[in-house]
Amino acid sequence: MSVSISVPTVLRRFTADQPSVHLEAATVREALHSLTVAYPALQKHLFDGEGRLRSFVNVYVGTQDVRHLPEKHDTKLDDGAQLTIVPSIAGGNLTTQEYRQYSRHLLLPEVGVEGQRKLKQSSVLVVGAGGLGSPLLAYLAAAGVGRIGIVDADVVDETNLQRQIIHGRKTVGVSKLKSASDFIFNLNPHVHVETYETYFTAENALGIAASYDLLLDGTDNFPTRYLVNDVSHFLGKHNVYASIYRFEGQVSVFCDENGPCYRCLYPEPPPPGLVPSCAEGGVLGVLPGIVGSIQANEALKLLLGIGTPLIGTLLRFDALESSFNKFELKKDPDCPLCGKHPTIIEPIDYVQFCGLGNEEQALTQVKEMTVHELHARRQTGNGSRPVVLDVRNIEELHIARLDEDIHIPLAELDFRIDELLPYKERELVISCRSGIRSARAWHTLKSAGFDRIYNLEGGILAWADHIDTSLPKY
Repeated sequence: MSVSISVPTVLRRFTADQPSVHLEAATVREALHSLTVAYPALQKHLFDGEGRLRSFVNVYVGTQDVRHLPEKHDTKLDDGAQLTIVPSIAGGNLTTQEYRQYSRHLLLPEVGVEGQRKLKQSSVLVVGAGGLGSPLLAYLAAAGVGRIGIVDADVVDETNLQRQIIHGRKTVGVSKLKSASDFIFNLNPHVHVETYETYFTAENALGIAASYDLLLDGTDNFPTRYLVNDVSHFLGKHNVYASIYRFEGQVSVFCDENGPCYRCLYPEPPPPGLVPSCAEGGVLGVLPGIVGSIQANEALKLLLGIGTPLIGTLLRFDALESSFNKFELKKDPDCPLCGKHPTIIEPIDYVQFCGLGNEEQALTQVKEMTVHELHARRQTGNGSRPVVLDVRNIEELHIARLDEDIHIPLAELDFRIDELLPYKERELVISCRSGIRSARAWHTLKSAGFDRIYNLEGGILAWADHIDTSLPKY
């Protein structure tokens, strides 16, 4: 049977950037095997060491999750079948001024005066005031949600302005909470804003979230994403979820009494480093606006009690194709959080759960070289000059790079390590944007028997700060 497999953006670097792969297969298992034969680098990202599909990867036949089909991975495929891989992206009456401000809502029979009063009496907690948080806060405040809580500990950076539209040049260096609060007040002074300038953690999350009607996930990391989901379940509140990566976005509503939670979809997070952050992988500026607006729409439907929320449904958006796909989600009876016999009954150590605790410890054990040391060493004769290995993505090289360096993206290092054998006896300095990816690469090379290796402390950003200030920073 001729079938096609849709490859998500995060894995396309292993399929020569092909968004869809066509092959011959009779079953789902055969299709996935043929895919990894054609693109061997996918093997470790899709399957564990025993050949089982990883728990943070879901496969759909049409709109059906393979895990819930009777024959699971042995499900027979029809000719032309489409497979998709989806990994783990105040209350009271209205004032005269409010009647005017919300007049276009009041004309909608599904909202009307009573619906607008509901919104005024409602409250939401938005975790994150960045890419997704920007449209969430803007549209929920404009819609008249009475009380909005915001959790964020960051300050506005110039690199945020390409997509975080509630912030501006005048607020660069200002806390995102201050910037967001001022934006909301200017847009709608009738909204009461409560701010929490802290990280959302296992220690404070229940206390912060307890008084809000809905939790909205505007996070950009897996530990906080699992925490938002778990806290929503513990408190019996909906988790309005969204994630973005490069050109793709996902939206769903989790933790409904009769629906799945985020752990039902992704029981485990991907290993550290597999899914790059926006800072590493980039994101189309308009994408969080589109996805965050859909997320805000889901929140408004839940608060108003109208329409059909995305409970039990994952909505995926592809900006390059301008396409939307819906995938059915089912509650997992064996889910450790919301299943029949839960084992997670209180917040856990989410950093450790996501494998970041061990990684953070490992990253402190690398040998490092400062940019000043490297600069001095590069002034010596060619025979003793360190070799610089840049492990950033190729797109980043067009922004800034060091002269005469070697380039192997971190994602390809495992299967291209032989290219470095001629330099095994030389000093090898590994560089990336800020020193994080290069530290991971240091461990990879150390395990492969390289001894004279160093991580460039601070990466290309430190080089631009201290050595060559003409280099652009990003």
